[in-house]
Amino acid sequence: MNGTRRTLVVRARRLALGQTPTRQLIGQLSSPLRRFLRTESGSAVLLLAATLGALAWANSPWSGGYEALWETEASVRVGAVELGMDLEHWINDGLMALFFLAIGLEVRRDLSIGELTDRRRVILPLAAGMAGMALPVLLYVLVNPSGEAARGWGVVLGSDTAFLLGALALVGPAASTQLRVFLLTVMVFDDVVAVSVIGLAYSDALSPSALAVAVGGAVALVVLGRARVWRTWPYVLVTLVMWAATIESGLHASIAGMTAGLLIPAHLPRRSDVEGAAQRVTAFRQSPLAELGRSAQEAVARAVPVNERIQYVLLPWAVYLVVPLFAFANAGVDLRGGVLAEALRSPVTWGVVVGLVAGKFLGIGGGALLGRRLGLGRLPQGVGPGNLLGGAALAGIGFTVSLLIAGLAFESPLAQEEATVGVLLALVLATGLGWIVFRLAAAVLGETTASLPMTLDRPIEVGRDHIRGPASAPLTLVEYADFECPFCARATGVAKAVRAHFGDDLRYVIRHLPLPDVHPHAELAAAAAEAAGAQGRFWEMHDVLFANQDQLELEDLAGYAGTLGLDVERFLRDVDEQRHAGRIREDVASAEASGARGTPTFFIGSRRHVGPYDAATLIAELEAGRHDGR
Repeated sequence: MNGTRRTLVVRARRLALGQTPTRQLIGQLSSPLRRFLRTESGSAVLLLAATLGALAWANSPWSGGYEALWETEASVRVGAVELGMDLEHWINDGLMALFFLAIGLEVRRDLSIGELTDRRRVILPLAAGMAGMALPVLLYVLVNPSGEAARGWGVVLGSDTAFLLGALALVGPAASTQLRVFLLTVMVFDDVVAVSVIGLAYSDALSPSALAVAVGGAVALVVLGRARVWRTWPYVLVTLVMWAATIESGLHASIAGMTAGLLIPAHLPRRSDVEGAAQRVTAFRQSPLAELGRSAQEAVARAVPVNERIQYVLLPWAVYLVVPLFAFANAGVDLRGGVLAEALRSPVTWGVVVGLVAGKFLGIGGGALLGRRLGLGRLPQGVGPGNLLGGAALAGIGFTVSLLIAGLAFESPLAQEEATVGVLLALVLATGLGWIVFRLAAAVLGETTASLPMTLDRPIEVGRDHIRGPASAPLTLVEYADFECPFCARATGVAKAVRAHFGDDLRYVIRHLPLPDVHPHAELAAAAAEAAGAQGRFWEMHDVLFANQDQLELEDLAGYAGTLGLDVERFLRDVDEQRHAGRIREDVASAEASGARGTPTFFIGSRRHVGPYDAATLIAELEAGRHDGR
């Protein structure tokens, strides 16, 4: 390498396109989060049905059967060890631990690889969540300052995620993905604090020996994670031991579920594991023997993080069975004989109503808006203040956690019933308040959606955009890509299969979305592709970069330029002088304006594709677009 070329290499490495935005654009909703949103929203219907069913049975001539059912004793015995409870406690202390385990798993995933990895995005939801717990408690205590009623302050701490999302689907904007994600982030802190309060404030006298076993189980989960144990059964076994020990210790079982979920590791699929699984599946397809089938099954399981595997199995059971069953067991208040009238005169009832409805609305909504004004963070793109306040109003639906704490806080059955009536009233009032706020936000502020844009911000420009295939082809597939992203490398093969399927009927367009926070060579690789494009060899460099993702240092790029027959001095000068940095920044800006938050992001025509991006799915979407005229 001569002196001029060496100087250019050193200077380009030092600059490395430092003017390109360096903040990571968090990816489009992950499939676990999309699945979480779908199942939680769907379960709200079952939850409402279970609540109405419990109220109907408890107020019917057969109400005695309702009470007798939950008082039925059931036990599990292994040798001399026996664990016995009535059915109500099996649900509240047993099955609900599964619900909190599912929450803990989702929180751990968000902290490790999801929405909470960017701590800058956490501050505003944290401020809203803290205010949304402190103000309801303050309002409740103002209404119930002393006596047994004061013990119910924890009832107004939590919001019910399933009911909240279900109500949002009913009364909120038609598109509200961004608002949902913000509210879910707030609910993370809400759930963690609520479970901590259950464990610390509403538990019985503690047994040191049983508590030591539970702590030992927590340590064992950490060790399993550090050792990268990929099989599911060790985590399940340790969690069961933690659960039994926690119950025996006097702590509420929800602590065991949440703690276990937080300690079961989450990470992005490792490329080596995914490639290994693909090789074993190929081997089984070529030779379908039982041994190879077993090996392929294990390889696929190893490639999927244990956190997601447990979530995948557990989440539908938790939201479709456990939570509705909990509602059926706890919402059945006999309102006859003046109980309803008595409850409506009770400060416990109105403390719960005021705390949940007014406290959550003012706390979450005011906390978020004040935090934004103080510069603590920004509302998610697409979410306006009106829709934020509508979501804050729906957070006044306490239900699951509120009913659980009501059963723990009060010894008096009457106080429990009054708190339950307050929770049910809050559900109705919070939903109505949310409906009113959303309608006002749409009419007065024009906030008709609370979601990311779905339309390509800048149309395809022939002569400016990089296009493979006929420029006038009737179908268009656009990809925002990062040359260091392993998923983009696999998507490149997908795009090749899609192009082979459609032939000259498809034009494939690639735009840049480097994520330098996670892929340190991405900007430099994008600059190399553009420098090669200036010499008419963009697609050749594109293919080489994706084929060599682990070798993207500047010396490597210079070598690729030489192999492709480029003028290397000109290539390095273009990179050094950042001649194409503006082009890359324009692509990044168009990605953000189009709702792309990660790579790869595809657009079918001008419409952003959400969901799997395998070849079959993209082909089906393109065919649908052809028929719809998109």
